[in-house]
Amino acid sequence: MGCGCGHSHGEGGGVKGTLIQLCAAFAIAAIAAFAPLPQYVRAAGFAAAYLLAGWRVLLASLRNISRGEVFDENFLMSVASLGAFAIGDMAEAVAVMIFYGIGEMLQDSAVAKSKRSIESLMDLHSDYASVLRGGQLVRVAPEEVMVGETVSVRPGEKIPLDGTVVSGTSFLDTRALTGESVPRRAAPNDEVLSGSVSTDGALEIRVTKPFSESAVSKILELVRGAAAKKSATERFITKFARWYTPTVVALAVMVALLPPLAGYGSYSVWFYKALSFLIISCPCALVLSIPLSFFGGIGGAARNGILVKGSTYLETMSKLGTIAFDKTGTLTRGVFKVTELLPADGVSQDELLRYAAAAEAQSNHPIAKSVMTAFGGGTPERAEVREIAGMGVEARTKEGVVRAGNVKLMKSIGIEGLREYAKSAVYVALDGKFLGTLLVADELKPGVRAAMDDLRAAGVSRLVMLTGDNLAIAKETAAEAGMDAVSAELLPQDKTAELERLMAGEEKKTAFVGDGINDAPVLTRADIGIAMGGIGSDAAIEAADVVIMTDEIDKIAAAIRIAVKTRWIVWENIVMALGFKIAVMLLAVFAGASVWFAIFADVGVALLAVANALRALKAPAVQSGGTRERGMGAEPCPAA
Repeated sequence: MGCGCGHSHGEGGGVKGTLIQLCAAFAIAAIAAFAPLPQYVRAAGFAAAYLLAGWRVLLASLRNISRGEVFDENFLMSVASLGAFAIGDMAEAVAVMIFYGIGEMLQDSAVAKSKRSIESLMDLHSDYASVLRGGQLVRVAPEEVMVGETVSVRPGEKIPLDGTVVSGTSFLDTRALTGESVPRRAAPNDEVLSGSVSTDGALEIRVTKPFSESAVSKILELVRGAAAKKSATERFITKFARWYTPTVVALAVMVALLPPLAGYGSYSVWFYKALSFLIISCPCALVLSIPLSFFGGIGGAARNGILVKGSTYLETMSKLGTIAFDKTGTLTRGVFKVTELLPADGVSQDELLRYAAAAEAQSNHPIAKSVMTAFGGGTPERAEVREIAGMGVEARTKEGVVRAGNVKLMKSIGIEGLREYAKSAVYVALDGKFLGTLLVADELKPGVRAAMDDLRAAGVSRLVMLTGDNLAIAKETAAEAGMDAVSAELLPQDKTAELERLMAGEEKKTAFVGDGINDAPVLTRADIGIAMGGIGSDAAIEAADVVIMTDEIDKIAAAIRIAVKTRWIVWENIVMALGFKIAVMLLAVFAGASVWFAIFADVGVALLAVANALRALKAPAVQSGGTRERGMGAEPCPAA
């Protein structure tokens, strides 16, 4: 992870060699300082110790200067230590390089540890796949398995690739994927995702996707790539560092020259103070800990089944004032059932259902599927079907033109005065004659009302529902869910316009929550697009900024709390680092703080900032009074 200081942290390479060199430099400097040696031998000893401890810093500084990147951390340390040599403080010059090197090692170790911690949170990847080839199980890398091959998974093993269960049953631990603690049962013909762990049974799985397109691959790529999308705070710190370092160098020159020119002390005294000023001014604590804080927050969210596509989106999540929700499949189950048939005079229920099925047979809409389920296993009359956006469908059959849809569709063909219901209704007509109505019910997901209360507690001030359903249904659902406002009978393009109206009236940020499939334009237009139930869905991951990998709507509040906590940690580090450094700078100038004190202070504040950044890994627990489905029933939702 680059810090912008002219070197790289957390690479983890050559630590042992660096430690040996620093120890050797310390031993040589100790001999030069305390052994009864001639002055020229002592000077040679200190010079050797200095080069042994600081050659990397000096080389990096020269390399960066040759590239036109003069003002960085290496430059500050090189100037300060060489300046100490110039005024005869050779022991302090060596100390600057030794303790700076120790500090860099400790910072590198902390950053590497944080990366390992985040990777362990996303410990999804299986090292091997047991694939059935030639009647035998062969252990190969998951990347080598082809679509259509069968892999075997024993109890305790991770599923290496996405696929369909061919034989066997088991309960799957999906915590690494979804944050869900209750195992999910897998049986033949069930789809299973890579990264799940088979807890109690052996499974044979037919692979349906190559590793590069599997859930594991997409999730890991998403989390690792999130660091590239920098937040506004990170971009500010990067720009800040560019002018901060030249500014402190100029101030150090002024500290060294102006007071003695004005008659306040000698040049040697103020030059020494300027060296201390330079050492403590290093901005590494800021430019290292800020990205690390966001990276930790993203990792902590991923552990809870929340994928955030970049730190810029995590920061925006902490500033939400309005959240707009799609209704079907987001607030409601999206599983419809025909609950009542209301045929017109002279029309039987069977006739009404038959004509409705003829119109809806080729549609994938959930309501259409409920009509086909009610129709049963028969084959409806073949028809030429045309979809009418936002209104319904039109089917040309042997018996005439059948239209099935909402009130708008009926009005468009001259049928007026129809009753509207507080449920989804499918109105059916044949050649302009009204045949009757099918009432379809879709119930609210468990825990939605509690989740809305939790969002308000997390700081969201306005909750709105946007839907294409009729106003009566929308109002009833919105009241049951606890919404502040509702906009109904919206065509797809109307949702985007309504969202823009909400955004115009909101001082904070606005989010839209949908299923990630049908609402791509709205998800993209919002300040934050949140897709629900996005695990395994290419469309959700592509369209949204934040993907909730399950259908648990209470995780939106958890995501906001993680974002708020991360932002607090970021600003704690900014205030702590800058405040501490300014205080020590003032001590260096006005109280004569030594070079020794400055180097310890610089290393110390950097380590404190890194340690504070690691707190972002510990995501707040989901606080919900709602329920989550457990098989066929439901039970109180525990804290995640």
